[in-house]
Amino acid sequence: MAESSNITLQSQEPSLGQIQIAPEVLEIIVGIAVSQIDGVNRMQGTISSSVNELFGRKKSLGKGVKLTIVDDQISVDVYAYLNYGVSVPKVALAIQDKVKQQILVMTDLALSEVNVHITGIVTEKTESAIDPNNLFGDEDPAVDENEDGEES
Repeated sequence: MAESSNITLQSQEPSLGQIQIAPEVLEIIVGIAVSQIDGVNRMQGTISSSVNELFGRKKSLGKGVKLTIVDDQISVDVYAYLNYGVSVPKVALAIQDKVKQQILVMTDLALSEVNVHITGIVTEKTESAIDPNNLFGDEDPAVDENEDGEES
């Protein structure tokens, strides 16, 4: 990683040295903050992060977060899936507030904007109506068969 890509914090004691934060650290902070909000199901990841999780590799906490730095202005784009039934505007506003607050508290950086992209809604999983003992539904449960295969 190039040193110029790090974000340098303004120190109140310049004699102590510089404080630099890697952009990935901010992405992780944002990812964790968003995942703690009620109504957020998961963050949108890339194909590579999905494959990594599938093979049991470490979950990327910064997935679904894009950080842009232009002229010392930091903006964040958040890509998330929400749970079905939640108020999308309320959850999106909660995401914006929580992200700005966490970045400010943890790094003393002010974000210029937090853009929230709702990429999908996740419905609740319903139980399957398929009987695992009768996958094709060809057996009539009302008909009892004896050991010889004859109906009784």
